[in-house]
Amino acid sequence: MTTDQGAQGRQEQEVLRRIERARGRPARLRDERITLAHGAGGKATHTLIEAVFLAAFHNPVLERLEDQAVCEAGGVRLAFTTDAYVVSPLFFPGGDIGDLAVNGTVNDLAMSGARPLYLSAGFILEEGFPVADLTRIAASMAQAATAAGVQIVTGDTKVVERGKADGCYVTTAGVGVVEHPFELGAAQARPGDVVLVSGPIGDHGTTVLVARGELGIESDLESDTAPLAGAVAALLGACGKDVRCLRDATRGGVATVLNEIARASGVAVVLDEDAVPVRPQVRGAAEILGLDPLYIACEGRMVAVVDAARSQEALEALRAHPLGRDAALVGRVVADPAPLVLCRTAFGGTRIVDVLVGDPLPRIC
Repeated sequence: MTTDQGAQGRQEQEVLRRIERARGRPARLRDERITLAHGAGGKATHTLIEAVFLAAFHNPVLERLEDQAVCEAGGVRLAFTTDAYVVSPLFFPGGDIGDLAVNGTVNDLAMSGARPLYLSAGFILEEGFPVADLTRIAASMAQAATAAGVQIVTGDTKVVERGKADGCYVTTAGVGVVEHPFELGAAQARPGDVVLVSGPIGDHGTTVLVARGELGIESDLESDTAPLAGAVAALLGACGKDVRCLRDATRGGVATVLNEIARASGVAVVLDEDAVPVRPQVRGAAEILGLDPLYIACEGRMVAVVDAARSQEALEALRAHPLGRDAALVGRVVADPAPLVLCRTAFGGTRIVDVLVGDPLPRIC
């Protein structure tokens, strides 16, 4: 190595150390007003959660900051989650706010390895909203619940004055039973593990954006909204405790999920850009908008961190399931430079993949 190369390497390491120190500081909410970025699932969302909600509701279960809480009651391990859906438009190719609400809730439960059982559904309706549209949404939810093997067993309805909402918002809660004895979570990743995705990324966010009709883009792309509990069961059945972590890549996309895992586990993740499956329509729309597909939301894709020794079995299990037939190994977990996510580009370079900043695609779920 030449003197110049050595100096450049030391400079790069110093930059990484500064980034690590900055990201390790306690969250401080500097904003005086809520912005759209606070709902995007990225850096602003994390700051809001940690500085406001975690500070107010502090407890060991919430501290894990998973997509669901795993609690014990009467000797039974239960997974519990809650969510809200404000997608615009309400109906889009491949789905609508109804099946999105069911699948999103089921998937949050499934990422703990739970078997989803029951959901609640709350509706906030604007005066003047068409009953025909509400009937269509309810039918879609019923169909999605049947497909996911869950029942909607309770709910609530509120109506607000015309102009005080945007047609229809849906809130949900879900409960499932955790039947395996091991722990899944963002803090379980270890150096040497591999990172898998269950299929092409970015379909949902791109579909919703195109469906708004603001870009003048025509596409046959459809949302990937789907229930992942079956694919999770197949993966756990094949690899058991060698599955470390599961996350559905919704708001903030794969990039934000991997940053959460790196931070919680104190590891680094190195992605191979060429290995990440992205449909041409998604890549094309992302290029037009100046977006990175790694940050675009999915609603039927999961990220799995698995012991490297079981990677082939994990891929085979996912690919044997209809929702995982295009599963791919996209990266590896390493020790340093923690807690960063790096991406090896198609041009042979390496870039940092940080947590999402701002909200390039508001109201996609």
